[in-house]
Amino acid sequence: MGTKTIGLRDDVYERLKSRKREGESFTDVMDRLMDETTPDWREGFGTLSDGEADELESVVRESREATAEGVTNRQAEALEALAEVTDDDETA
Repeated sequence: MGTKTIGLRDDVYERLKSRKREGESFTDVMDRLMDETTPDWREGFGTLSDGEADELESVVRESREATAEGVTNRQAEALEALAEVTDDDETA
């Protein structure tokens, strides 16, 4: 097992030390504490300010409009190309 040296502020070290159980190493403490704080995907929902939420909505709306416009243009180009192919087949 390798070891790493990390720097901690004194107050953080004291908090970590206070969580240490008898016979537990600091590695054990860190491991236990990280397991207790398993991230929940729902955590953080609803944390956007009204301004941030409005800006996000605006960006999403603009992106959707640009995508729809691009799809519409590609469909029109494809139909024109298909019509040209069909016209060429009829004249041949």
